[in-house]
Parts: sequence; C-alpha cells; structure tokens
Amino acid sequence: MPVLTRLIPSPVVVDIHRGAMDDLAGLLADQRISASGKLAMAISNGSGQALREKLAPLLPDADWYCVEDGSIDSAVRLADAIKGKRYDAVVGLGGGKIIDVAKYAAARVGVPMVAVATNLSHDGICSPVSTLDNDNGRGSYGVPSPIAMVIDLDVIREAPSRFVRSGIGDAISNISAIADWELSHRHTGEQVDGLAAAMARTAGESVLRHPATVADDEFLIVLAEALVLTGIAMSISGDTRPASGACHEISHAFDLLYPARSALHGEQVGLGAAFAMHLRGAHEESGLFAEVLRRHGLPVLPEEIGFSPDEFVRAVEYAPQTRPGRFTILEHLDLSTDQIRDAYADYAKTIRS
Repeated sequence: MPVLTRLIPSPVVVDIHRGAMDDLAGLLADQRISASGKLAMAISNGSGQALREKLAPLLPDADWYCVEDGSIDSAVRLADAIKGKRYDAVVGLGGGKIIDVAKYAAARVGVPMVAVATNLSHDGICSPVSTLDNDNGRGSYGVPSPIAMVIDLDVIREAPSRFVRSGIGDAISNISAIADWELSHRHTGEQVDGLAAAMARTAGESVLRHPATVADDEFLIVLAEALVLTGIAMSISGDTRPASGACHEISHAFDLLYPARSALHGEQVGLGAAFAMHLRGAHEESGLFAEVLRRHGLPVLPEEIGFSPDEFVRAVEYAPQTRPGRFTILEHLDLSTDQIRDAYADYAKTIRS
C-alpha cells in the first residue's frame, strides 16, 4: 500500500504576540496540556525571578525551580527534583540555556515540555535538540521538541537587543546549511528531506529579505516564526541538517578553541555562513548576507567579535573535526591553512568593497 502521508512532529500550539505570557495558564488549559495547572517552572536565578513574581499569581499550583546554568548536571538535577511529582508539564521560561535544560529534564522524566522564550537568540527554542555543557565542553542531546511554544513580544523587547539580533544570524545561516546539504547529496548521495529543507530555507529567506529591524513588531514575529519553523524542520529530518552546515562547524570550532572568548551562537554562525557562501563561489549571496548582517548590527569579520584573522583561519581549519561524518563545503574543498588564509583575505576584501 502506498504511503499517502506522514506525521510531522510539531508543537500543539505556537503563540506569538504581545502579552502572550499573561495568557499562559489559559492557553495550557484550553489545549489540554495542563488543565490542573500543576506545572514545574524552570527559570534562571537572574531575570527569571522577575518573571516569577509576575506569573506566580496566575499559576498558583505551579512549583518553581531555579536552574544554575546550561549544563548536563543542571538538567539532571532538575529531572531528579521533579521526578515522581506528577506534573502535567515542565515549562522552560527563559533563554536558550533554560529551555535546553528544561527539554532534557522533561525528556528524562517523560513529561511534555513547554517553551516560553524570553529572547530570540537562536533556533534551539523549538528544536528536538538540547545543547548542554559537559565535561568535554558541550554536547547535543536528542529530546522531544516542545509541545507548546510561547513568545511574548513585550518580554522579547525587554531582552538585550544583542540577544535578539543574534537570532537573525542563526536564521539566515539556514540558507548556507541547505546549500551544504544539497552539496553532500550530489557528492556523497546523502538523502535530503525536501520538506525539511524547504521549511528551513523559507524561514531563512523570510528573515534575510525582510526590510525591517528588531525595532518593529512585524519583524520580530517573522524572526520568531523563522526560528520555530527551523526547529520543526529539524524534527522532520530527525537531525540538525536543515540548520547546520559549515557555518555551525565554524561556530563550534570557536566554542572549542576559544571557550572563554566565544561570542553569541547566532553572531558566530552568521559570520560563518557569509564566509561559507563565499567559499562555494556564491559571492553575490555572500555579499547579501554581509549587507544584511551589517544592517542588523551583526559581525561580518572576526575582528568584530574579538578574533584575529589568524584565529579565524585556525577555527575554519579545525571546524570539520567538530562534526565528524558531516559533509559541507569545508570537507569538499579540504583547504590547507594557506588556502584558508587566502580565501579569508579575498572574502574580507570583497565584503569591504
């Protein structure tokens, strides 16, 4: 019998608007995620406390748990704390680290997870991946994607603008990642999931070609939707391929080689994507990436995030080791140190002209 359709893992509800957080209790009840209101709320010790003061009266039956950091140890501690307490759901209320900890803890105890994002710094807010610090640096762990996604534009506006702009770099890097995926298909036969690729590419293009800035609600909604769609694309493909190529390998290399100095994830992958597009000969697209990144106040050269050209060359050279088995433009070209240095000099000259 032919396969006529397939099930797509996705949130039951995606709610993006001003004041969305005030509607959280009603939303979870209406969607039958938590009619009782018995929730485990994971928050940070910093800004999370202010959100707790605001939400606690609206969620009288919720228990609140402070998360120290974005490590695997914190995720395990949270899981141990909530195990056996019959919560309807775990709610990760915060940025990427809090959401990743909550995703892992919820998966460990087998309850649904609700993501309430307080910034838009990267596409992990709705992905089936939990990125956590561990003894070896940082690891990515497969988890169920959130059952609900809530983004309150009023709260997003209270976040440092750098943490919102960072998501722009992560979103547009999808375009470079899809180019790497298609390159791998041509040279290694790797299967491309057309639906996941279309979703991730469309998400990236919607941000890349939008004329507004983070000062506009319309743009924030487009950015938030793009990050959510990217997470769903990863759920469809079953891995991070729709959103992770050479751009992310370069970012991971920054994290591993210079852990005390690495910039925000979206800043690094945006720069990595612009350079990767240049490497594959797509100079017009690379120039457009650089133009858009600049317009949003994002880096297009390593010096703008505190790295020298030589350190960038080292990161690009090391990048393929961060994702063994993944084929991107970096693995395809297999450049020597001198070739990377020459390519970077040409990239820097091109985007400055």
